[in-house]
Amino acid sequence: MRGIQIKEYVKGPSDLQITTLPDPVPQKDQYLISIHASATNFFDLLQIRGKYQHQPPLPWISGSEFAGVVLSVPSSLPSNRSPKYKVGDKVFGASQGGYATKVAAREETLKPVPNGWSFFEAAGLFVTAPTSYSALVTRAGVKEGDIVLVHAAAGGVGLAAVQIAKAFGATVIATAGTKHKLEVAKSFGADYGVDYTDPKWPELVKKLTPKGRGVDIVFDPVGMIDKSTKCIRWNGRLLVIGFAAGSIEKLALNKVLLKNISIVGLHWGAYAINEPEMIDVVWNGLFNLIEEKKFRGTVFTDKEFVGLESVPEALKALGSRGTWGKVVVKVPQEGQSKL
Repeated sequence: MRGIQIKEYVKGPSDLQITTLPDPVPQKDQYLISIHASATNFFDLLQIRGKYQHQPPLPWISGSEFAGVVLSVPSSLPSNRSPKYKVGDKVFGASQGGYATKVAAREETLKPVPNGWSFFEAAGLFVTAPTSYSALVTRAGVKEGDIVLVHAAAGGVGLAAVQIAKAFGATVIATAGTKHKLEVAKSFGADYGVDYTDPKWPELVKKLTPKGRGVDIVFDPVGMIDKSTKCIRWNGRLLVIGFAAGSIEKLALNKVLLKNISIVGLHWGAYAINEPEMIDVVWNGLFNLIEEKKFRGTVFTDKEFVGLESVPEALKALGSRGTWGKVVVKVPQEGQSKL
């Protein structure tokens, strides 16, 4: 197979190289997958530099999210149960080694590609969609009539959040840093758009709510909770999703007290350890929305990235924050042309 192997940490995507490697040898509880599309993530950029919280022992193959076809199934699973997927099934998921033509993955890290979806669309679904669904639905209890403020609404989790909030009957106010990104958020269902580079954005948000009361829910993957307290209503819910801006906020708790605000955290990756029964609940909810045509893929389409050779360029584009949604690389099968 071909893949991007990390033998030593690099300064950036330009230093990545594609090499020919032995095919992965699946463990007895793993599937072997032929990768047709690979999605990029900010943590991939950190990992290749040796700066991520989870670093595999060197050498390792970079990337994680992918979509492809099952080549072989596990030889043994717990309780002697049969494999959920069979050879030839289309799946998407996340497992170390996504920037390659083949990957080994356990069953719990895989999901079936939804009917009508391409590998290209499905490759970027595994991380962002359940994060947004579990935050809005299981943590914040979004419901019809709510007004939801989605920060960085043109990002991967942001566009997922916009669609999920709309599917539950909420009004969505999207924030982003450019006119184009606000247009993208509206194309995915956002009712209003506010440029958060405007220092007065909290006031602008409040003006979009009935009688200036403020929003019911703030969805924040950036680190904008403090300023968001200025435009949230009494009994509002602040969802802490992440800190894409690069720094961890500190908040004066008198603001929380005065407005009766709830601050709710979401760490989707920790559900497998602390609350595994919720994983199927979240995915079943998402697949229902997909079947009802209320949720579609959030893949960046302004520029096409084809072949593992384009992974460095895709990562650079992601790191520049000039993209929207999920940046996905199409991976032609070995022996096929990129075209």
